[in-house]
Amino acid sequence: MAKITFVEHDGTEHVLEGEDGMTVMEVAIKNSVPGIDADCGGACACATCHVYVREDWVEKIGKAVEMEEDMLDFAFDVRDNSRLSCQIKVSDAVDGLTLDLPEKQF
Repeated sequence: MAKITFVEHDGTEHVLEGEDGMTVMEVAIKNSVPGIDADCGGACACATCHVYVREDWVEKIGKAVEMEEDMLDFAFDVRDNSRLSCQIKVSDAVDGLTLDLPEKQF
């Protein structure tokens, strides 16, 4: 199990636990985190699970692959640390991960 913190645009924090093998998006949806819509259900076919990875985690999480980058073109306020939470796997390696949510999803 890994602890993941989702920080809403207004600063509200949701500290949740995810099981190995889940995606970060699944953790958010399972726990009704506001701001993660996940319209495509995790198929990397939309950008409604867009998150910002904190700078100290960017290298550990890695960069988006081309398909994810293409979907991020549809996201609101994309930054260098933008990722789709459906593409980040939960494991012991992400224990303590903190993600910021954008002001809105498209």
